[in-house]
Amino acid sequence: MVNKVNRDKVRIKKHERQRNRFMGTPECPRLTVFRSDKHIYAQIIDDTKRVTLCHASTLKKDNLTHTNDLEAAKFVGKTIAEEAKKLGISNVVFDRSGYIYHGKVKAIADSAREAGLVF
Repeated sequence: MVNKVNRDKVRIKKHERQRNRFMGTPECPRLTVFRSDKHIYAQIIDDTKRVTLCHASTLKKDNLTHTNDLEAAKFVGKTIAEEAKKLGISNVVFDRSGYIYHGKVKAIADSAREAGLVF
């Protein structure tokens, strides 16, 4: 019998390996991404205080027809960058949470960079 690999467990293991290499500080917090089946989430975290500084998701949709596509990912990236600018955050560390840097994850990163975040 062939055992099927659980993709989410593989992603979580990758994320744990990545988290050993970097940490969000007050000067340079961590921008993390999560994709569910229906929505896309991003948050900026200060790991020293263990506090979420700001967040954005497709749950805050304005005029989105689909909540899990490239257009939605660009919306989330732009929104998280605007929220960070309100708090005076310009430099972040990008945490892709074990996802491949491709498609929606890349769209979030690119739109956040276009909106003014540096990472």
